Amino acid sequence: MDKIDKELLRLLTENARKPLNQLAQKVFLSSPAVASRIEKLEREGVIQGYTAKVDYLKLGYPITAFINLEVQPQQKQSFYPFIAACPNVLECNCITGRYSMLIKVAFPSTQELDTFVGQLQTYGNTETQIVFSTPVESRSIQLEAMEPAH
Repeated sequence: MDKIDKELLRLLTENARKPLNQLAQKVFLSSPAVASRIEKLEREGVIQGYTAKVDYLKLGYPITAFINLEVQPQQKQSFYPFIAACPNVLECNCITGRYSMLIKVAFPSTQELDTFVGQLQTYGNTETQIVFSTPVESRSIQLEAMEPAH
């Protein structure tokens, strides 16, 4: 991956809907050359997809929380399909430490969050933190600050 690929990734993470001709102008290449580079990054799995950034508050989901969950290894086979089917789950990560899962959720009310936590407790102990504010939104790694992969 060269500097042009990194710049294209930076531009796409800022706005994945930026027109191809604008991307081409920014990296001083033709539109077909930029399209070819983007297709290559997609084929290689560097670009895994394109998403919309959604304001959950405006959709009526003012409660964002992180839930730590202890799941025993033998329960993971049933837990993974359960958590994947939960529409309020924004993210679920298998982690190290006392808890084995870190789950990010969004809910319209604390009552609904409480009900969900109760469902999770069939898999193990939980600890929940409700988000007050988010000074740094989810973002991509700043590629220019990264060392090249070996």
